[in-house]
Amino acid sequence: MDDFGRYGIWISRRHWPEERGRVAVAAQELESLGFGSVWIGGSPPDSLELPEALLAATSRLVVGTSIVDIWRSDGPRLAASHARLSDQFPGRFYLGVGSGHAPTAEAMGQLYVKPLTRLREFLTDKLHDVPPSERLIAALGPNTLAAARELTAGALPYLMPPAHTASAREILGPDRLLIPEQKVFMGADREQAHEAARRMARSYLAMPNYTNALTRFGLDKSDLTGEGTDRFLDQAVIWGPDEDIRAGIDAHLTAGADHVAVQVLPADPTDHLPLPEWRRLAALLGL
Repeated sequence: MDDFGRYGIWISRRHWPEERGRVAVAAQELESLGFGSVWIGGSPPDSLELPEALLAATSRLVVGTSIVDIWRSDGPRLAASHARLSDQFPGRFYLGVGSGHAPTAEAMGQLYVKPLTRLREFLTDKLHDVPPSERLIAALGPNTLAAARELTAGALPYLMPPAHTASAREILGPDRLLIPEQKVFMGADREQAHEAARRMARSYLAMPNYTNALTRFGLDKSDLTGEGTDRFLDQAVIWGPDEDIRAGIDAHLTAGADHVAVQVLPADPTDHLPLPEWRRLAALLGL
């Protein structure tokens, strides 16, 4: 199992600039700050050009997709792109894929039926040439986690608390990667933290795969409507003094994670790279 440290960054592809030079500068700073990985969300295109730019600009940084949505993806093109990156940057790229959500499938003119079966077929057919040791899947429920154990190097849970991490580790066993995403707000102002959390929550709480999973870990349906209750917001987004933020991230490691992909929610809601927050996070984590 690759050792790329304890902490990485999760960031949607929408936040990256289009200019390759600016991408390179940001990637180099993340590597110099001591983060071991970058996980690109928002279903990066099959060409994998953004991961390639990050890898090309750095020498040690591990890069992964978290995740490419199978409903949007052309499997052979994605597999060919993976082969290109794997050849150029051996051991530094993980192809994370997932079964996405019903609105995405329907927007592509497809019925969102048997998503786990569809994911299994995508892995074993379309991504047959991608070594299992170089692919990961978004996994929340027990059956999808079992598929991660069987077919891939491990799992990329999203929006889940440390209790889910502990449960996921039991299902995955000791020899699969477990890399949960954790959201943080780099401040101690409760009102600002909850505002950032509510912006995030609006879309995710409309998706049953997230709400169904969260009800198994200390929340009920009343916590998961609209923008979510304060109880949900405080579970989903860590905020407060530095020691509280560090403890909230490390709780996943204590629960059995190999690595935590930290997503910073800045106070400014516009799409941008939160470089000042990443610098502060690196210092807080002692990198």
